[in-house]
Amino acid sequence: MKGIGGFYYVKASDSIYECKARGIFRKEKITPMIGDKVNIETDGEKGSIIEIMPRKSSLIRPPVANVDTMMLVVAAASPEPNLFLIDKMLINAEINNITPVICINKTDIKKREDIEEIYSKAKYKIFSVSAERQDGTDLLMGYLKDKTTAFAGLSGVGKSSLLSIITNGELETGSISEKISRGKHTTRHVELFELESGGFVLDTPGFSSLEIENIKADDLWQYFPEMADSQNKCRFRGCSHINEPDCYIKEKLENGEMAQSRYDSYTQIYNKLKSVKEWKKK
Repeated sequence: MKGIGGFYYVKASDSIYECKARGIFRKEKITPMIGDKVNIETDGEKGSIIEIMPRKSSLIRPPVANVDTMMLVVAAASPEPNLFLIDKMLINAEINNITPVICINKTDIKKREDIEEIYSKAKYKIFSVSAERQDGTDLLMGYLKDKTTAFAGLSGVGKSSLLSIITNGELETGSISEKISRGKHTTRHVELFELESGGFVLDTPGFSSLEIENIKADDLWQYFPEMADSQNKCRFRGCSHINEPDCYIKEKLENGEMAQSRYDSYTQIYNKLKSVKEWKKK
């Protein structure tokens, strides 16, 4: 459920046990992560982690495992959505084998049909909610049932307000993830919160700052769902979808099947990945 100072709090049979990881994990350079499924040996209210099951997904920052869904919270206004950052966060979720979902908050201030259109073309599931009025939150909570969901988003989008509603106040508004402390280092443990309806949620401070650097430029298209059907449909094999003629993706762009902002994000990230590769060759 959470890890603090080398202790891991593990739920088993409706009880929480304070556990330490066996030394063998340290020797093998394996560190338990929040969300791990483990086997433990217990002694009263304490225990030892003796086995860590294979992970179906994992994040490095924050260190969490077995997340099913990344709920990317963006504000309809105040702050204005940064589409490029949204796209980078969606890609990072896909890279980590986590299903990304978009939640547009603050719809009581402004409706954002434009954002819904951009990302519905990209085949992402979208929720439009108002934490202030608790509009649409029931549908969102229904989707979270029986899943482990990590909430991500930039400061000021209302992520903590949503989490407070979803967890019945266990995660209160004003948590440190909702504040910016540039130039300061703050230690904060990551914790899974169990939902009454089934499933778990957690906050993911820091996820939005990840750069995309552990994939090849020529594989980038695989992380744009609206580009997934492009293989073997362009004139040239290995088409980058940027400079080549008779490109299937550029045809989709012209036909309105792909949003210009999404294509702009693709080209910007592609060119950066290419430049990093060339730099490493030197």
